Amino acid sequence: MLNLPAHPYALTMDAPKTIGVMDDPQPELGPQDVRIRTLYSGISAGTEMAAYRGTSPFLDRKWNPDTRLFEAGAASLSYPMVAAGYEEVGEIEKVGADVTGLKPGDIIWGSWQHRSHYTASAAWALARKLPDGLDPVTGIYSHIGAIALNAVLDARLNLGETVVIFGLGVPGLIAVQMAVASGADVIAVDPVPSRRERALRYGAVQGLDSGEPDLAHRIRSLTGGRGADCAIEISGHYKALQMAIRSVAYNSRVVVSGFFQGDGIGLALGEEFHHNRIQLICSQISGQAANLQHRWDRARLNGTVFDLARRGKIDLPDLVTDRYPVAQADEAFARIDSNPGDILQTVLDFGGQNDA
Repeated sequence: MLNLPAHPYALTMDAPKTIGVMDDPQPELGPQDVRIRTLYSGISAGTEMAAYRGTSPFLDRKWNPDTRLFEAGAASLSYPMVAAGYEEVGEIEKVGADVTGLKPGDIIWGSWQHRSHYTASAAWALARKLPDGLDPVTGIYSHIGAIALNAVLDARLNLGETVVIFGLGVPGLIAVQMAVASGADVIAVDPVPSRRERALRYGAVQGLDSGEPDLAHRIRSLTGGRGADCAIEISGHYKALQMAIRSVAYNSRVVVSGFFQGDGIGLALGEEFHHNRIQLICSQISGQAANLQHRWDRARLNGTVFDLARRGKIDLPDLVTDRYPVAQADEAFARIDSNPGDILQTVLDFGGQNDA
């Protein structure tokens, strides 16, 4: 249990697997600023947990944004640091004297780490106003939903094609819903039965156990002997990537969306990848495919996620399986780290805070 102050604060990662709290005083509210009180903050089971566990490459090496290379030098991240949350939603608490188009109580989504309050420009907040009628918790999915949508766009799915999605965590299950909405037949693969059952409920035509012997032959038998038209690997496990490569048809593509760490144990690029001319496509949220960049940007990705939710094409609140008061954030992180299969989206509830 964390000892939370009455004034604005932020959660910290003080060392691997150690969550703390720091004071986070807010700047004076300018005439064109708004102050947001956090309602909910989601914990990412991929990128954020890599920082929590100490396995993120940013903790070992320096990322140079100019050369876009990991280089020798001081690491980009080090402990202690503000916890690396990027799934936040809050309500406007105060507005500056000259703000128009926003008012206290408006719901704003964004990425401001696990902070109790956040001060931003009104223009920034206006671009991130949650559409009316959506459950406020939907707002935590701006980033993770965009990751899933980016992967589906990279897959270039066509009506009547079969896509295999490896990994049925939160981004994988969002991708399942989006791929179904696109008209593709989805085969969903994961070791956890409850996740496969959920994928079937979302419209997947098959739910397969990733531990099933000879999974690639099973997928070929389900696709007339061809193999899948495309696979999306979104678990971040090298063995799953190898199986995705084995599961697709000759001259097909595998979208690689998982956040891998360490060496590629289990990946055999001299086998099906080489002999079947498989195309590996990196899908990463910092950009879009070259053929889409003139029409798609991050703002459109985010907006599309919430529009799909508003129109009932995807169900995002349904993915929330665990809610914790923010004072129990240390317990929430520890439970995710223990890797129980029944967890999908964990949400920290910031309710009942004092005004800033």
